[in-house]
Amino acid sequence: MAAAASDEAKWRRWRAVSRLYHAVFAGLILSVTTRRGAAAGSEFVFRIFRHQQLERFVPGLEKLGLKGLPPAVAAAQYHYLSNWIGGVPVEYMYESDCKAWIRYPPPRWIWRGAIIAGIPGEVSQAMLRGWHGNNGVVLGNLKLGFVCTKQTVDGQDGLEGYYYEYDHDLVVEERVVFAREQEAPPFDLAKAPALPVDAWPQPRLEKAFRNYAMEYVRTSAPVLIQQLGPEDGGHLLRLTAKLIGMQYFHEIARELLPERGDLWSTNSFTGAGGARITARDFADFVAAMFSAQDDAAEMASVPQGFEICQRSWRLMDGVAHHPACVNVLDGLIEGLAAAAGRGIVARRLMDGASDRGFVWRITERA
Repeated sequence: MAAAASDEAKWRRWRAVSRLYHAVFAGLILSVTTRRGAAAGSEFVFRIFRHQQLERFVPGLEKLGLKGLPPAVAAAQYHYLSNWIGGVPVEYMYESDCKAWIRYPPPRWIWRGAIIAGIPGEVSQAMLRGWHGNNGVVLGNLKLGFVCTKQTVDGQDGLEGYYYEYDHDLVVEERVVFAREQEAPPFDLAKAPALPVDAWPQPRLEKAFRNYAMEYVRTSAPVLIQQLGPEDGGHLLRLTAKLIGMQYFHEIARELLPERGDLWSTNSFTGAGGARITARDFADFVAAMFSAQDDAAEMASVPQGFEICQRSWRLMDGVAHHPACVNVLDGLIEGLAAAAGRGIVARRLMDGASDRGFVWRITERA
């Protein structure tokens, strides 16, 4: 019983981290689109999803037990199962070995909440061109394409379409096409594929759920720096992450440190009964967030307040990236601190390679 309760508490913390990074990912797309234009937003999304597709698709077929299926069926089932693991609502409908549907019903995971109202159709199309239209290429089957029949951002009741294996090789422009006069057949859960329970126990599913959102930020940060350069890209990383941190602090704190529920009970700088968030409270929050991200960190009291030595940055571990990518972490911590209270100051002291870790100092403004 105690072990089960401990696992559930850990999983709640993982889910909180997932929501935070999901918001950062969606916020980055919105920031680029609204501040640099729809063309820049489309290019950003295309690069993110092409990178993810090249890195994840073929190994994912193996992990999900889909190798050997007809290409159209394998591609559609991959999207169904991988998105299901990440907590994304999705439907799968088999029509033939050459034609298989996927449908993302509302609410759309990627465009959570009001964000969807700021996403132009061409930005959504860039996702399809980046991933869906390239599955046949990486499978070595140039006859496989994707036909999109609906887009949620265009006011239709979901993003849907089907993988189709033609009788001829497709040129680039034919790999994603639109046929809005068509509509997906009804979804039947009983006919949908399922994960093998033995291979995907609850702890593995929970960790994969957390990692799903984090991996999109892991890809997005280097992509943005390459697209816009370290100055402009780094600025947008920091600004966007700070905005998200300010918006999500109280929600995330309630999950990471539920034992201090009264302190996080309002969206003001004081909790129930006027309790004030101190530098120690915020340092404990940051340490809990690092732990939920699987980052090693130690906290110590210093004359100025508190210091947290972050020994790892799992988000970017093993990823070739420009130093400007750390702006996403700087902005996030700054935003979270701003929401905790105007009296809280949090800043990174060590300005070195991420593999040597970072030192954060958290103080109260005099």
